[in-house]
Amino acid sequence: MLVDNHNRTIDYLRLAVTDRCNLRCNYCMPSEGINFANNDKLFTIEELVRLSKIVVAQGVNKIRITGGEPFVRKDLMVLLRELSKMEGLDDISITTNATVIGSYIEELKTLGIKNINVSMDAISKATFEKITRRNQYDIVYENIIRLITEGFNVRINFIALEGQNTDDIIPMLDLAKHYNVGIRFLEEMPFNGGSKSFNTIKWDYRRILAHIAEAYPDFYQIESPKTSTSINYKIPNFKGSFGLIPSFSRTFCGSCNRLRISATGDIITCLYAKASNNLLKVLRETDADEKVREHILNAIGSRAKTGFEAQEKYKDVFSNSMTSIGG
Repeated sequence: MLVDNHNRTIDYLRLAVTDRCNLRCNYCMPSEGINFANNDKLFTIEELVRLSKIVVAQGVNKIRITGGEPFVRKDLMVLLRELSKMEGLDDISITTNATVIGSYIEELKTLGIKNINVSMDAISKATFEKITRRNQYDIVYENIIRLITEGFNVRINFIALEGQNTDDIIPMLDLAKHYNVGIRFLEEMPFNGGSKSFNTIKWDYRRILAHIAEAYPDFYQIESPKTSTSINYKIPNFKGSFGLIPSFSRTFCGSCNRLRISATGDIITCLYAKASNNLLKVLRETDADEKVREHILNAIGSRAKTGFEAQEKYKDVFSNSMTSIGG
């Protein structure tokens, strides 16, 4: 079992398989993109399988596959097939932009991978294309509806961006009226590859909830797991639900059970902290899994208690792009 220096059990790994993405969302990176890692600086599938076995043996029972966009890796399904057979791993989930997931849906069902988070920050086509700087709306929407109707547990992650998409909050929420889907509204975070900087946000989780209350005042809060990052709600007669993720306000830090490992091997114990160690070199230099375990234990043994504490220590952390740190 992994227990950090604040006595929090770490049983959830967010594992990035690539830093590349086929969209160019304006809150994530500059329009020209970022300096993506060379392929030889990324984990191979074999290394990702080995790493996964090590952390599962240490008590991790949930792995979320992230990127970048995971499905830009042509060999991703090889990893997912191996993970689906891994004893002790109870939950395999994926965060995706849903641009290229369509051809993999049937095999995902066969493997029993049903928890899919889709990053989609507008229900309006024009707004979607303005934010993503790409013409992919129709295929994304089609894949989302297909995932929902074929029985996947779909959650749509919508980042509230001042001056860009807040008019889409209620129309996006209305998807949950007709479909069994979770719509989660996130506060914006300043991990955008240096494209802009800010110290406060106008659309925090309270503002988002007040905006929703104007349209649907009879919503009510539902119970969430202790380690949940979202505060979750239902609206009467809606098939789905909605949630708020205070990602900038960081109200959930006290129950954090997550560890991130980037596609280049960085161990990231908090989004607001710099990488505390790198596993890629260790994996390639030795066949001894014990060395990898030691690096992981050392990283979680010196975690910041909160994101605010981490931010104070690592003042230049916002130069990172979300695509390079695994979402």
